[in-house]
Amino acid sequence: MDKILKYVLFLWLSAVICFAILAPIPAVGAMGERARILYFHVPTAWISTIAFIMALVYGVQYIRKRDILYDYKAASSAALGLLFAILATVTGAIWAKFEWGAFWNWDPRQTSIFVLILVYGAYFALRSAIESEEQRAKLSSVYSILAGVTVPFFIFVFPRIVESLHPDPIVNSSGKIKMNSGMLTVFLSSLAGFTALFIWMLNLRIRIIKLKLKQN
Repeated sequence: MDKILKYVLFLWLSAVICFAILAPIPAVGAMGERARILYFHVPTAWISTIAFIMALVYGVQYIRKRDILYDYKAASSAALGLLFAILATVTGAIWAKFEWGAFWNWDPRQTSIFVLILVYGAYFALRSAIESEEQRAKLSSVYSILAGVTVPFFIFVFPRIVESLHPDPIVNSSGKIKMNSGMLTVFLSSLAGFTALFIWMLNLRIRIIKLKLKQN
């Protein structure tokens, strides 16, 4: 069953990539063909947010139950969140080069995700600095909770309260999606595919951790 799901996911993402590159795209503001990067940039940013929030939830679960598996789940979620945050930053920088003339402009959205990368980079620095498994789990869980609380602020609040060059081409002022049906289908398919990829990667990491815990 796992092999079937893996192949389905592979075919799904392959189809999304092909359509994202080849399918006709309508004019989205002044972005033109460059709007194709939305198929990759937005899903990676979305997954990084979900992963960081899941790390917070697992951190709370460890504090409540003192089960070391929840600590490893939190670390796995945070690791994947950090990976997807870096991918979101890279794809955003590529778009910024075309739109603003430079890969990095210290735009509020660029700055906020950069801060989150630093925050979760420090999380793993903390974990690597503590030898005691129990002490590492306690401090890491508290850190993941505090860090997770800041995620909605940096992702949703800060970029909206500070003047930004970053466009909002997906949703207009009335809150309605203004893509045509073809673009919306590819975009939602990409979002679903990346979400499934994240779930698969997280489950794989957790299964590996469980096997290691059984060996110990």
